[in-house]
Amino acid sequence: MKRPVFISVAILATAFLLAAATLLTPLHAQIIATDLPAGKLEVVATFPGPMPTGVTVSRHNRIFVNFPRWGDVVPFTVAEVVHGQAVAYPGEEINDEQDPLNAAANAKHFISVQSVVVDPADHLWVLDTGAPLMGRTIPNGPKLVGIDLATNQVVKTILFPVEIAGLNAYLNDVRFDLTVGTKDEHGIGGFAYITDSSSNGPNGIVVVDLATGKSWRRLDNHPSTLPEPGFVIFAEGRPVYITDPVQPPSPAKFGSDGIAISNDGSKIFYCPLSSTKLYSVSAAALRDQSQSEAQVIATVHLITGKAPSDGLESDSDGNVYATDYNSNSIQKIAPNGMIETIVHDPTLLWPDTLSLSDDGYLYVTANQLHRQPNFHKNKDQRQKPYVLYRMKLNAKPVRLIK
Repeated sequence: MKRPVFISVAILATAFLLAAATLLTPLHAQIIATDLPAGKLEVVATFPGPMPTGVTVSRHNRIFVNFPRWGDVVPFTVAEVVHGQAVAYPGEEINDEQDPLNAAANAKHFISVQSVVVDPADHLWVLDTGAPLMGRTIPNGPKLVGIDLATNQVVKTILFPVEIAGLNAYLNDVRFDLTVGTKDEHGIGGFAYITDSSSNGPNGIVVVDLATGKSWRRLDNHPSTLPEPGFVIFAEGRPVYITDPVQPPSPAKFGSDGIAISNDGSKIFYCPLSSTKLYSVSAAALRDQSQSEAQVIATVHLITGKAPSDGLESDSDGNVYATDYNSNSIQKIAPNGMIETIVHDPTLLWPDTLSLSDDGYLYVTANQLHRQPNFHKNKDQRQKPYVLYRMKLNAKPVRLIK
């Protein structure tokens, strides 16, 4: 019976000595716990000029990015990344800035592109806000432009009328389903779904018939597309306020922003930027113009609570990926609603757009959006270069095509 007693005494003595050693260790020599990283990011390209927002990858691993005209000097608003460098795409002329009042020229040139997305048929679609400096849209500015990557030629331009993209609209991101609808004489068809994240106009989802070019709005100012009441954006542990020189600081508020499509095309996932919720809505209901707004709203579902996000992406297994600008992270949301942090890195400063490639890489832009001058009393706190990262997931993108 004595042996257990001696063992207990030995254990207590060891614990005492360890505690004493810790107390006697100089403060400068102690190891302090720090934030744990997660995942592994690989630098794909850096951008020493204007800040990027969107990124997309073609089926042949061509990489495209865009630079909205928010105040930086932007020589071209759409680019292909070639050997790590951004090159005007599909050329310099279409990227030239135009007279804002020249509607004919605006229809044929990129004004301020917010998003670029390659569809399942390997066409690059350019989503032009038509709103330089995030201000009012200009005549024939808001548009969706399709480019055939085999020829690098524009094959479709869809201009949005003022009732779809009004003076205060801000068309943000887009996803495609090419399994539904008819095709035009050039073989282009299917549907596009676009978020409107305007901070001054109605928030909602724009639906586009790619064959006819016809478009309509859904879920305008529905609670699921609006900023969450009382929400305050945080990044790097600091609140983000709009600092107008003649107005008191106010919280930055943006509505429906991130968008993704389910692996079977039945649902559209979306979230306001100023929100902690992920929603879905029936894609068929959005497309069916015979359905009332009440019928569409009846298909809206809250998927899960989450960290606030800018960009969304989905994969063929039914997972949804969401950026987390609050904590420099990316989360994976499983079909059962469980959330996993797949990357957490202090250099991922405002992860913006996500794009999943056919070879299993998840691409993400980090653009320090929250450090812009309009959030810091006209002081630019961004530190160049901006970065395009990727990480290996071995997941497959959603490719909805007949």
